[in-house]
Amino acid sequence: MEKLKLLLVDDHEIFLDGLVSLLSDQPGVEVTGKAINGEEALSRIKENTPDILLTDLSMPGMDGIALVRKVKRDYPDIKVLVLSMHKDREMVNEIVMAEAEGYILKNTDKKELMKAINRLADGDTYYSNDIMSVMLERYQKQEKIEKSKAVLTEREQEILNHIALEMTSEEIADRLFISRRTVETHRKNILRKTNVKTIVGLIKFGFQHELITFN
Repeated sequence: MEKLKLLLVDDHEIFLDGLVSLLSDQPGVEVTGKAINGEEALSRIKENTPDILLTDLSMPGMDGIALVRKVKRDYPDIKVLVLSMHKDREMVNEIVMAEAEGYILKNTDKKELMKAINRLADGDTYYSNDIMSVMLERYQKQEKIEKSKAVLTEREQEILNHIALEMTSEEIADRLFISRRTVETHRKNILRKTNVKTIVGLIKFGFQHELITFN
């Protein structure tokens, strides 16, 4: 049975060498290349296409996110496993959107690393528990935002944006070509639906739920 060919990418050569050493005695896998940035990784892929690409994210030149996007676009058969210390929501979201098959943290142990590699080799995905927690938090926030948007009508969201611009009811009425009384009714409905008591609280609610756009 042929061994899985791995390409390792990290700009910290000590870490990279340690990873090579760790994987060299694992059955069924073979490190066929290593690189310290995205550009070098792409050159290595052209020389010897790997089955799985293990890459860091923060690197000079072409970073890991750009590398993942390019690899998934130009070499869709290569599985991508991100191995990084970053677990902030935006970074995780970028990697999910780039369609990497796996994401684990650098503080993982050898057992989980091999588990992730084998899962990708079997055609599955593998995101560590820490990363899954970040993803769940993101989706829960998005669900909360969507529910909040569903609570307010399109007109109410529009008026909320004008309130955030510190416009008076009369100014909003003139801007939207509606009566001041209609604006006041919308204000009351917005306060009731959002369960806040003050305009300051309403603006805070709008920012927290991404209802205010200033468009």
